[in-house]
Amino acid sequence: MEQLLVIGNPGNRRTAGLQKARAALGLPPAVVVPYLDLLQGRVSLEAAAHAGGLGSCAAPAAPLLRLDAPGEHFEVERELIALGAPDRTGSDRLLPFGGIRDPDPWSAGAALALKEQKGRLYHPSQWFRGFGRLLAKLDSEAAELWPEAEWINAPGDIAGMFDKRHTHRVLSAAGVPTPRALAAPESIPNGEALRETMLRERMHRVFVKLASGSGACGVVAYQINPATGAELAITTVGAEHYVSRPPIYYNSMKLRRYTKRNEIRPILDWLLRHGAHVEQWIAKASHGDRAFDIRQLVVAGEACHSVARVSSTPITNLHLRSERMSPEAAGLSDEVQAAVRECAVGALAAFKSSTVAGVDILVSRGSHRPYAVDVNPFGDLLYHVYHQDCDPYTWEMKRLGGRRQGRATAAAAQGTEGKGELS
Repeated sequence: MEQLLVIGNPGNRRTAGLQKARAALGLPPAVVVPYLDLLQGRVSLEAAAHAGGLGSCAAPAAPLLRLDAPGEHFEVERELIALGAPDRTGSDRLLPFGGIRDPDPWSAGAALALKEQKGRLYHPSQWFRGFGRLLAKLDSEAAELWPEAEWINAPGDIAGMFDKRHTHRVLSAAGVPTPRALAAPESIPNGEALRETMLRERMHRVFVKLASGSGACGVVAYQINPATGAELAITTVGAEHYVSRPPIYYNSMKLRRYTKRNEIRPILDWLLRHGAHVEQWIAKASHGDRAFDIRQLVVAGEACHSVARVSSTPITNLHLRSERMSPEAAGLSDEVQAAVRECAVGALAAFKSSTVAGVDILVSRGSHRPYAVDVNPFGDLLYHVYHQDCDPYTWEMKRLGGRRQGRATAAAAQGTEGKGELS
């Protein structure tokens, strides 16, 4: 039976959903290796595999390997910031922009001394460096344990998808429709450079996206009136300012509107210092007076579960209480839905070593042309959305297990044929 090893946070919504799906299909439970145990050195990948009854390279078959989201766990976040510290060693080979120095780097000791403050954005670039180093370590360890290890999504692809700057470049190179990037990230180091570039390029409405952010964290819908110079920023980012120490930025979990330059500029400066992608703000298709986009799940080259995320604001992420509905209910024709699926499949195909992602597709107002705006390697947490009577995790386990079994059967058949020819 198909064996699955999951690196994740035990007991959260993702692991629970996956285990429930495997039980429903009669599959053995996945062996879950906690991120925190790996980061704190209490367990190695090899030890966890053996403890869970999975073999190493001597076993008949390597397990299928899955990396799940490391979020929603403060201690894991703290350990990743520490791992990304300049006084910690680790490989940055999987980080697309790993050569860029992190702003105001923290020592590992300073990171580990952090206390939890709900919603605070601590040090996004150093967190991402730590995550990239962990991915590189797991990639190397798995290759040693199982020379033919098969990842659902390879660590290198996950690092690439997690960096919106890199994702845009990969999709553009593959010919996948994407909103136009304002400029190369390195040419927009701060808010003043952003403003000057927007005016020079005559792109007066943009989305500024924290390179490693997720769930609308660090996203700003920003616009400038070219005639008056007036500015508007819509974002979940809030700030607390102090006299004697740097400000603290946090995710307020609700959208705020800023119109004063002295409020907008520090937020943009902070995001751009930590690495951000800036792209054209394309007006989304609407349902009534509300805008929407599509989260389209792709599994093994096939578009499956999809949901329209409908909001009265430009930012449509579901955790911001956007309404969810089917693409049909949102008014998309069969032709447009087919174009959305094709765009999403093409987006995931650009990452050659991955088989599952939630692709966010913007459908433009008027033309209804689809654009891929994000490829989320952990984008399969979709509630009450079904495809062929399966929830996302059940569908994944059926598709991936059957796909792998088919390849093994074909390989065995080829081996049998070869023996017959030699005898």
